[in-house]
Amino acid sequence: MVNFAVTRAVSGRFTNLLRHNELPKFYSSGATPTYEFIKVEKTGAKSNVALITLNRPKALNALCAKLMHEMNDAIKALDQDGSVGAVVITGNEKAFAAGADIKEMAGNSYSDNVKGHFLEHWNGVAAARKPTIAAVNGYALGGGCELAMMCDIIYAGDKAKFGQPEIAIGTIPGAGGTQRLTRAVGKSKAMEIVLTGNQFTAQEAERSGLVSKVVPADQLVQEAVKLAEKIASHSQVSVAMAKDSVNKAYETTLQQGLDYEKRLFWATFATSDQKEGMKAFVEKRPPNFKNE
Repeated sequence: MVNFAVTRAVSGRFTNLLRHNELPKFYSSGATPTYEFIKVEKTGAKSNVALITLNRPKALNALCAKLMHEMNDAIKALDQDGSVGAVVITGNEKAFAAGADIKEMAGNSYSDNVKGHFLEHWNGVAAARKPTIAAVNGYALGGGCELAMMCDIIYAGDKAKFGQPEIAIGTIPGAGGTQRLTRAVGKSKAMEIVLTGNQFTAQEAERSGLVSKVVPADQLVQEAVKLAEKIASHSQVSVAMAKDSVNKAYETTLQQGLDYEKRLFWATFATSDQKEGMKAFVEKRPPNFKNE
């Protein structure tokens, strides 16, 4: 059972974190950090969507340690940027990310992995407070598939290919491939994918529930940004609470999840945006959310 007093505190935390006038705009015009392996820009009609593009084209966007550290840095900054309502992560038409950088990890020993907490720094996208959308074109294999699954929503180009081929090189997925994939597509399908290492198409991914939507490859980023703009049009406080509640469904029993959801629902009534949203509905006008 979730304590209501705790839930009220959680509501206050969401509100305080997301107030526009309290948050630095890390990615305002002219202030975007320069990274080596990712590009970060604001896009959309209101410039309230962040677009992160993986940028190791010669390596098919293989996920090296520096790229993932840069990703974490960007995600943390965007989480604190009150002008950003949602984040889209993409690669290029050849590859979202063809996997982890095997050359970088091939020589690791077990003790190296334990002492260095290997891959622990990959969790930044999964920990993001802002909604994240993976726009997957080309290959999303191994770590690339895992990165896509760390996002809240996956859109795929019609020629995208997914897979967890780690078994073919003598190892297993290590950044959520056996866990998130099973929750998304079920045990039997996940077992087939993980134990064979076979690739599967965007259409198969959509049918299995891994992907929300498949679109022509040349329209993918546009469609993902459009979705992000829709999400960003809502109260950031309510969006953060809704995301938290959906994620809780994977970590609790049904009854615990229902109790958690109800208390977060109650907690929205402590926000100004709930008052504005319902007032606007009654008055038959668009709401003017203040994210508080």
